Amino acid sequence: MKATPLVAAAFSLLTASAFGADLGVPLSAPPVPPPFTWTSCYAGVQAGGAWGQTNLNDSAGILSPFTGFTSATTNMSGYLLGGQIGCDYQFVPNWVVGIEGAAAGGNIGGTSGVATPGLPFVDSATITENTDLLASVTGRLGYAWNNWLLYGKGGVAFAGNRYSAFDTAATYDFAGLETRVGWTAGAGIEWAVWYNWSLKLEYDYYGFGTRSVTFIDNITGNVGPLNINQNIQVVKLGVNLHIYPGSPAPFGW
Repeated sequence: MKATPLVAAAFSLLTASAFGADLGVPLSAPPVPPPFTWTSCYAGVQAGGAWGQTNLNDSAGILSPFTGFTSATTNMSGYLLGGQIGCDYQFVPNWVVGIEGAAAGGNIGGTSGVATPGLPFVDSATITENTDLLASVTGRLGYAWNNWLLYGKGGVAFAGNRYSAFDTAATYDFAGLETRVGWTAGAGIEWAVWYNWSLKLEYDYYGFGTRSVTFIDNITGNVGPLNINQNIQVVKLGVNLHIYPGSPAPFGW
């Protein structure tokens, strides 16, 4: 008779377990979600403001016979809109290494006017410069704490530029086009606002050095090289969508 309470208790436990299984009620605590990681590939968009400087030197004497000057400086400013794609890997345990390609178009430009009183008649020259494209391939190294990432980056850069030099008397109208290669370095901070989405604020410096650019006069047909030095600085805000290893879908948790 003493065994009867033990048998009843065992029967109650078995009945409760079976009832819970039928209802789909878990009998153990849910698994703890994995810690956040920056290991992922991503794509996103960016927008930014830019400023810089272009220094023109007419050492070959292409413009100086017409303009009366041998050098000019143009300050530039403008905007850029574009995108980026890349991959990151987080290791040991807070460092993040990655690679990124980015390209942006827009209008970064400036105009400088130069008086030419030494010529047979009073005239003035207008020098313009426009950067329509900035692109880069960079590596980046960062330090992460939870869903924040502070990083530095550097790599190769490309710029698409347009130049012109013309006068008010319409005696010359020089134009030049180029795509130049240089370097870039920058730093930024990125915040994962949701599992797949992040925001970043970034500063980049682009150094393109001095290059020889061929100018063609659309009026006289004269052709010759001008030495142009260029640097550009950019502050940009970006949004990235991350794809994590093994993630079934790019949205949500």
